[in-house]
Amino acid sequence: MKLLDLTLASPAENLACDEALLNWCEAGDGGEILRFWEPREHFVVVGYANQVKTEVDVAACAEKNVPIFRRCSGGGTVLQGPGCLNYALILQIAVHSPVASISGANQFIMERHRAALESELQSRQTEVAIAVLGHTDLALVPRSPAPVTPRKFSGNSQRRHKRALLFHGTFLLNLDFPLLNTLLPMPSRQPHYRHERSHSDFLANLQVPAARLKSRLVQAWGATELLNDFPEPEMRRLAAEKYSSAEWNSRL
Repeated sequence: MKLLDLTLASPAENLACDEALLNWCEAGDGGEILRFWEPREHFVVVGYANQVKTEVDVAACAEKNVPIFRRCSGGGTVLQGPGCLNYALILQIAVHSPVASISGANQFIMERHRAALESELQSRQTEVAIAVLGHTDLALVPRSPAPVTPRKFSGNSQRRHKRALLFHGTFLLNLDFPLLNTLLPMPSRQPHYRHERSHSDFLANLQVPAARLKSRLVQAWGATELLNDFPEPEMRRLAAEKYSSAEWNSRL
């Protein structure tokens, strides 16, 4: 697996890059990749099937000059911005491999991430552990029994082709929760462990430096070789024709 630590200039380019890498692998021109990127500005991203007017306070976004985009994978709506670390895994799909099915890929990848981050928390001697909850959430939970509800710090989703898949997500490290509360209403679909909690009561910032988190994930996936080239023309095409298009971003 190769490593690509690349943050592009615009939200559209960063979202397009993940899909371009998936298409590259599907075509047989690119291999397995672990990518990192860190947004420099705030923007909202809805899931592939989300309805913008249901999941986003469009008026508040306009007032705050926060643009709205749509990604190519499922899952819920998120606020991106400084304090978020995003990753993307491009994996090949082989018969009888752990990622041969949607549920298998969810379990395989999330458990690897849980273990990698648990090692980081143990090194800091914290009082919390990490659990995989919902389908693809990572949450902080107390190490000993206590009346404390889990708090989510990472959401993830996937998109699959015939021979390759994209599994990507966000780690909340120091996100502006008051801004999130302003821009996003309560989601129309909630995981069972949320219990109608507000964004600020349900989410948590991990408070781990991005460099440390990257190091743990690089080690977990063995992504020791740098990727010196990527499908830039395909990324730019997708950024211009799809991710900068109101027809795509506001299609639902």
